[in-house]
Order: sequence, then structure tokens, then C-alpha cells
Amino acid sequence: MATRSLAVFLSVILLCHFTACNIGAVYDENVAIDNAKWSKNKGISFEVNIPDTLTRYDFFVNFRHTTDYRYQNFYIFLETHFPNNNITRDTIEFILADQMGKWLGKGWGNVKENDILLKSGLTFPLSGGYMFVIEHAMRADTLVGISNIGVRIEKSN
Repeated sequence: MATRSLAVFLSVILLCHFTACNIGAVYDENVAIDNAKWSKNKGISFEVNIPDTLTRYDFFVNFRHTTDYRYQNFYIFLETHFPNNNITRDTIEFILADQMGKWLGKGWGNVKENDILLKSGLTFPLSGGYMFVIEHAMRADTLVGISNIGVRIEKSN
């Protein structure tokens, strides 16, 4: 019986690992970029319902890239649509490689994953539906090597 319980427990752990299960996540969504080629004017939207204004959250931007990506950094525009129809737009830079060109993300082979904490202890000013739109803000019209982009929001510890 103990062996069976251990097998079930390990199966759940593996399932969570392979399905990107995140127990503390309020929202966790990743979108695949067609053929790992991201056009400059193609925004990717994430719709999130925030139920209250008292809870503190950690806000992450997740992305996966291949070693075909030719830059050390990555700029995005993050547009936030609030429940009251106000909109903000921020430009954010992520560093993906050190000065020697070594990739900072996790992963083996030619695929690297980056889960970058954008804001810790964030409180949302309004409850309701938010939409986050991410566009790449690099000078190239099409980025080659970005295969996924995502947003994760989880309760702060």
C-alpha cells in the first residue's frame, strides 16, 4: 500500500512538472509564437480577473527562446488595460545573456526558459478584469528565436 501511495505522489509531482502546474499561481498562461518568429506589431493578450485589491501578488513575464535568438537582451512593451478602461504602457528590458554571451535562462540544448519577476508585492488598484498586451520592442521587424511568451501572477509569500 505504501508503494502505491508513493507511486501516486510521484506521478502527481511529475504531472505538475510537465504541465507547468503552479499551485500558488492565480494566473499562468503561455502563448506559442508561430515558427518562433515574432512580428513587431503582433501583440499578445492575456486576460486576468483580479478579485480584490488587498492581496499582494508577484508578477512574472515568462518566455522561451532558442539559441537562434541573436541578442543578449529583449525589450517589450507591456500595455495594461484596467477595469475602468484606463491604459498604461511601459517599456521593459530583460537581460538574457551575460557579457560573454552565456545564456542566463534555464534549459538544455538550444532552448532556454526565462521566468523573470517583474514586480513583487504588487497590489492591483481595482478589482475586476485586466488585460495585459505584450509586444516586442526590438528594432528588428521580426524576431527569430522567441518561441513562447507568457504571464504568471501568483500570491506573494
